[in-house]
Amino acid sequence: MSFRSAFACVFGMAIILLHIYPSFAQSSGVLTLTRALEIALAANPRLSAADREIGVATGRYVQSKAIPNPELSFELDNALGSNVYRGTRSAESTLQLSQLVELGGKRQARIAVGAAELDVAHWQSAAVRLEILSETATAFAGVLSAQRRVRIFESQIVSLNRLIPLLQARIDAGASPATEISRAEVAADIVRAERERALTELAIARRELTTLMGRNAPEFRSVAGNLNSVGKPPPFQTLLRAVESNPQLMRFTSLRAQRDAEFLSARLKPIPDLRVAGGWRHYKDTGDDAVRLSLSVPLPVWDQNSGGILEAQEMLAKTDSERTASKAALILTLGKAYDTMTGSLRELEILRNRALPNARKAAEGTESGYSQGRFTLLDLLDAQNTATQTMLREQEVLIKFYTALVTIEGLTGIPLHLNYARPQ
Repeated sequence: MSFRSAFACVFGMAIILLHIYPSFAQSSGVLTLTRALEIALAANPRLSAADREIGVATGRYVQSKAIPNPELSFELDNALGSNVYRGTRSAESTLQLSQLVELGGKRQARIAVGAAELDVAHWQSAAVRLEILSETATAFAGVLSAQRRVRIFESQIVSLNRLIPLLQARIDAGASPATEISRAEVAADIVRAERERALTELAIARRELTTLMGRNAPEFRSVAGNLNSVGKPPPFQTLLRAVESNPQLMRFTSLRAQRDAEFLSARLKPIPDLRVAGGWRHYKDTGDDAVRLSLSVPLPVWDQNSGGILEAQEMLAKTDSERTASKAALILTLGKAYDTMTGSLRELEILRNRALPNARKAAEGTESGYSQGRFTLLDLLDAQNTATQTMLREQEVLIKFYTALVTIEGLTGIPLHLNYARPQ
């Protein structure tokens, strides 16, 4: 597959990850996934380095087409000697032009090496683009999840603060000891500490996303998206077949073509090249001129490039082994992501169908019952903490699901349409 096909493949994968949703205005300070990916592709230094490799390979390809330069030489014979050869009175001068003629298809093999190396560079750039898209989408989801965690803790703090007037009323009525206010305040302070930790995690996630976008500091106030939509992935075998189109594997197709061409070049190297020369000789003592022709061919007696052929042969075999190892690694990554996704779906089903509704119902019922004196403060705090931990667990599972989703789409190029980080 050519580098144009590689570009089209990665462009299609980029569209999959972008999901084609309009971005917010930059002035709003709200960053969308679409805009984050656009900036990452435009400014990530890794991609710039990969593009420079294409430039390097292009230069080598252009140079591989070059024909050896002719050589111009001048010879002076029978001069600066003794007697009749004193000075230049009997000198013979020759002006000669020679040209090396490559035989055995060496130039064609060299051009094939350069062309294959250029294709490899394009596939490597495509792979880097896809990695950047996947990493940026994952980091974006990390920021979304971190924002949600902060909001969950802030909501719990509001609920605990709402208890203080209720507690004071119960204390004034003699229904509760005064120490319960201290206990509630301690619980609120612990949640505030957890919120601070969540804010630190959010700052780290924002910095990671910013770095992938090629920036030194965040230029956005928040990110906008929704991780709550999930769905069932296609069969694993369908995804497994799609891995073959991954740029990391397609790169090895071009790399093997390069190794084949290098092996051919190594085998052709012992074939002697022909050097043809033609010149004009002048005999000073007689004033005569004559044409001088020469033809030379090196004899491959001592050096037949045996070591170079062996090296090229081993590099060819190594490429096959590296492709097998790379494919195995991709399949392992795909399998882990698929298992993570399906496992997360089962977890979410339990959390959303049973755990979350029951936790919210228990917290609301306990808070209502506490105001009527049917529950202790410890019961209420425990119910609220259980509801908070259940929501946090849901966020943890959602980020695992989304990370697995992005990984699978990046490996296969298949739009799963299971989750969209679209603005809410």
